[in-house]
Amino acid sequence: MASAIKMVDPAENEFLANLEARGKQANPFFRAMANRPEVLKNFVPLYSAVAGPGSVDRRIKSLVYLTCSYANECAFCIAANMPGARKAGVSEEEIQAIQTEQDQIFSEPERAAIRYARELTQTAAADEARAGLFEHFTSEQIVEITLVICISNFTNRFNNGLNIQPEA
Repeated sequence: MASAIKMVDPAENEFLANLEARGKQANPFFRAMANRPEVLKNFVPLYSAVAGPGSVDRRIKSLVYLTCSYANECAFCIAANMPGARKAGVSEEEIQAIQTEQDQIFSEPERAAIRYARELTQTAAADEARAGLFEHFTSEQIVEITLVICISNFTNRFNNGLNIQPEA
C-alpha cells in the first residue's frame, strides 16, 4: 500500500500560513516541505534569489524551468510554472515545442539555454551545451541559468519523489 506524505496544516506553522496567505491558496509543495520547517524557511529566499529578477530575462528563465520540468515529467512543477511562463510571454506553441523537443522556433540564445537545461537535466553533465552558452551569455548569466536548472531539478525531484501532484 502506497503511503502519502503528511501535509502540514498551516495552523501548525506560522511561516507556512503566511506563505499561503500571500499565495492565496494551499500549496502542497510548501505543506510537504513544512515537515522540515527550517528547510522551508531557508528554501523560500533561495528560490526567490534564483528564480526572481536577475541578469537573465524572465522569459529565458521560464523556458529553462519548463524544459527541466518536462524532461523530469514533473506535473506539479509544470502546472505551477505555467502562469509565470505565460506572463513572461511564452506561448502555447512554445510550451508544446519544449514538451516535444522541437526547439527550432526559439531564438538562438533561447535554444542554447534550452539545450543546456535539457542536457544538464538528463545527463548531469553538459560540456558541449555549456560551451554554446558563451556565444550568447555572460559568465554571470550562465551561472544564473545553471542555478535555475538546479532549483528546477530540486523541486522536480522533491515533488516526484513525494508524489506531489497539482491540484485538480
